[in-house]
Amino acid sequence: MDNKTDLRVRAKSIRKTLDIARLSDNAVNQIRQIKLYQNAQNVLIFHPMQYEISVLGLLKDTKNFYLPKVCGNELLVCPYSDKLEKSEFNVCEPCSNPVNADIIELAIVPALMADKDGYRLGYGGGFYDRFLSANPHIKTIVPIAKELYVEKLPRDEFDVKIDYAVIV
Repeated sequence: MDNKTDLRVRAKSIRKTLDIARLSDNAVNQIRQIKLYQNAQNVLIFHPMQYEISVLGLLKDTKNFYLPKVCGNELLVCPYSDKLEKSEFNVCEPCSNPVNADIIELAIVPALMADKDGYRLGYGGGFYDRFLSANPHIKTIVPIAKELYVEKLPRDEFDVKIDYAVIV
């Protein structure tokens, strides 16, 4: 089995070949069919980086949306706003003030890869794993291209299992 670093390189290469706009539309449509999403009122989403599936189409729905903001080693939850700024990781983050993460019912989490056991491969910072460990009440959905959905990923003791993979 490849290590996480090699898998990240391979995943980024594969993503460049995919029709991200089509995959994003399919992911948004599938997420809307999931009870976890339908029943949630306060939803944490992510602003996509280049070649990353976008779930911003969900913003048309009547829910309260939030974006993550990195502060040190922590992931803060901020109300969605059109006013965004680039972080040190080159991710668009909200300029709004953080709120208590207790209100979040569902997090739609980015991933480079996901596996059939419910684990995701992130970018290596551990931000989502630490956030989800500290907030176990939050349910999770990961949109992932079928080309990046694998049998088994390497995992560490701090990796947090996701609740639902949306495979597009």
